[in-house]
Amino acid sequence: MKKGLLLQADPEPIGIDLQRTATIVVDMQNAFCSRGGMFDSIGMDITPIREVIEPCRRVIDAMRSRGCKIIYLQMGFDEDLHASGGPNSPYWYKGTALRMMREHSELLDGKPLVFGTRDADFIPELKPKKDDIVIRKQRISGFYGTNLGQTLFTCDIRYLVFIGVATNVCVESTLRDAFFLDYFPILVSDAVHQVGPDFCQEATIYNVKTYFGWVTTAKRLIGALQQP
Repeated sequence: MKKGLLLQADPEPIGIDLQRTATIVVDMQNAFCSRGGMFDSIGMDITPIREVIEPCRRVIDAMRSRGCKIIYLQMGFDEDLHASGGPNSPYWYKGTALRMMREHSELLDGKPLVFGTRDADFIPELKPKKDDIVIRKQRISGFYGTNLGQTLFTCDIRYLVFIGVATNVCVESTLRDAFFLDYFPILVSDAVHQVGPDFCQEATIYNVKTYFGWVTTAKRLIGALQQP
């Protein structure tokens, strides 16, 4: 594999150049991860989602300490929901947030995932810092309709470490696009969480390590970063 820091991963170790590595923090927002947010308000059990907050924090701190870029993806919509495509778009019907906003309007206060609202904001435990980069997105993949690709090109990034939610939706979609664009994607399996049954998490992990990249754990990653 490539020269650089050797990271233990599945299906095999991968060498990464830390100067060309960024952490992609996917959708760690109040809507999905906080009490009183959209998921919690409609009765979803967010306890398992909240359990990945601490691994995410440790990964971010460790990566930041080695000078790696931290890039936050922020899911949301403008007030008029124009980018949703409306009823003429399949995204209007299949987009999780859009569907929940329609189907549970009596439980949700207005449009909870509009930029500038609490739900669209990042959770307090993982607020971006001054030198971090925030990429707003209005579709599932962080590459679609955003400047993520241009940002990575400008920063000369080739290796992407993925953490956040949801494993089988926005994380996997962005990771697949990264692979198609010739980045080296690395999924941190205990710093991501799925929506749906456990097999959704297992399926993404299988897909990544078999077809689209590499899978490691927070312990393995942080251990490697702590080496001289």
